Amino acid sequence: MDLGPHAAFILGAYAFTALVVAGLIGHALLDHRAQRRALAALQHRREP
Repeated sequence: MDLGPHAAFILGAYAFTALVVAGLIGHALLDHRAQRRALAALQHRREP
């Protein structure tokens, strides 16, 4: 596969995009865990 004279830019753009997507996935996973903990705490507090 020949990307031509702009290979560095193209590969850099793909790498940056992959990092951003990985960061968004990581953030979503961390937020999901935090929301589950918060919900569990609210449900525990509500129980008699």
